[in-house]
Amino acid sequence: MSQDYLQFIERVHTKTGIDLSQYKEAQMKRRLTSLREKRGHDDFRSYFDALENDSLLLNELLDRMTINVSEFYRNRKRFEVLEQKVIPYLLQRKKKLRIWSAACSTGEEPYTLAMILNRHIPLQQVEILATDLDGHALGKAQAGLYHERSLKEVPPEILKKYFRKEGSTYRVIDEVRKSVTFKKHNLLADRYQKDFDLIVCRNVMIYFTEEAKKTIYKNFSHSLIDGGIFFVGSTEQIFSPQTHGFEVYDTFFYRKWQK
Repeated sequence: MSQDYLQFIERVHTKTGIDLSQYKEAQMKRRLTSLREKRGHDDFRSYFDALENDSLLLNELLDRMTINVSEFYRNRKRFEVLEQKVIPYLLQRKKKLRIWSAACSTGEEPYTLAMILNRHIPLQQVEILATDLDGHALGKAQAGLYHERSLKEVPPEILKKYFRKEGSTYRVIDEVRKSVTFKKHNLLADRYQKDFDLIVCRNVMIYFTEEAKKTIYKNFSHSLIDGGIFFVGSTEQIFSPQTHGFEVYDTFFYRKWQK
């Protein structure tokens, strides 16, 4: 790791609390070098000096670091397994579910979860915590306003029931938005809440180092109730789930061992 980049990630950590050393270096450095050069800086030192005095530049950096790529029903087949197998299993055990959508980006995932749950139970019985590192993304999530490109996987009946068209955009209806609580949370640094029935964390673990992943998996395992389910992204299969207290429940779904 070059001294210039090493000093940069130390300064970013001090300023934002985000520890870039826990992310895979090649991917993150490539992404940030591209952004740095786009803004006309030859090295990371001068780029950070510019960030110190420009909040827009800092927000752009945070957006790039936290990889805000999302859409409703992303990898739709997996959400069908969630709806047809996982949710009925969880509801057999208790009538009100506690769910965490971790690294939720701009909110498409937790709102998708609420819409799926509402096919089984009233929205008043839905309690979803949705967290992300990026406050800017969370602001968009709370507004619940989306462009059509985010909705391409949404079934027509869901679009009609849960969205209202506003010009060229669509807004999630209030009843769904009220079922989700958005909070800022750093998976690598902040305390994890407990007693979740379902934790969904998809398409973010691929950016972390193996050591960081182990820590996060352990924390997620502690946050689930016994028999609770952990739902991961389609490129994030856990190869030794038992080392983290999990067993395979279905493809990309893991169940916490029951004592």
